[in-house]
Amino acid sequence: MTALALTGLHAGYDRDLPIVKGVSFTVQRGEAVCILGPNGAGKSTMIKAIAGLVPCFGGEVRLDGTDITGLASHVLVGKGMGFVPQMENIFTRLTILENLQIAAQLLPKQDRAGRIDAMFDMFPDLGSRPRELAGALSGGQRQMLAAARALLTEPRVLMLDEPSAGLSPKLVGQVFDTLRRISETGVTLVLVEQNVRAALGLTERALVLVDGQLAHDGPADALHDGRLLGELFLGHRTAEAGS
Repeated sequence: MTALALTGLHAGYDRDLPIVKGVSFTVQRGEAVCILGPNGAGKSTMIKAIAGLVPCFGGEVRLDGTDITGLASHVLVGKGMGFVPQMENIFTRLTILENLQIAAQLLPKQDRAGRIDAMFDMFPDLGSRPRELAGALSGGQRQMLAAARALLTEPRVLMLDEPSAGLSPKLVGQVFDTLRRISETGVTLVLVEQNVRAALGLTERALVLVDGQLAHDGPADALHDGRLLGELFLGHRTAEAGS
């Protein structure tokens, strides 16, 4: 069953200068998909448009068959969409527990404590220090907390924008181990990532965006040797889905 579908999406910050130019693709329920592309390709803009943070000027976004095009981000949370931005994704002056308690306000009161406990079970490194200030966490732990905040509301689709940005190789490994565990629970993952090797190792399918257009949509394995990826990044060719 299709979890997420884009049809001819145009998006950006200026209607006359769209950054995302007619992108179409689908993500199946439980699938893990990475979005790759050179700097400035429109990857982050596209995922933010899906998440209701960047204006959509044309086309359609559907979540489990329901049109969610242009809905505000807080409305999308209630419809089953989770999003972890690259920057400012936690409250550094609050404790780990307080970060989760704020996210839990979107849930019925009777469900909040149980969902927080479930996040501490999933992320024991956080559960062992609930009273610690989030600002004292390592980069990898901050990303775990950001993921826990997004997962607390039980999204069916979880999107992440550059979760490994600025992290050491060791911490990148920790973050992607966390994402793998999340994927194994059945959550649909859509990941924008510059660390190509890590992204391809996690996901089943890879999309490549070049100049705001979809240049490739196919199995992640097809990009492991780097030759096709290099051609796509540098050659700016538009490939058919599944190529």
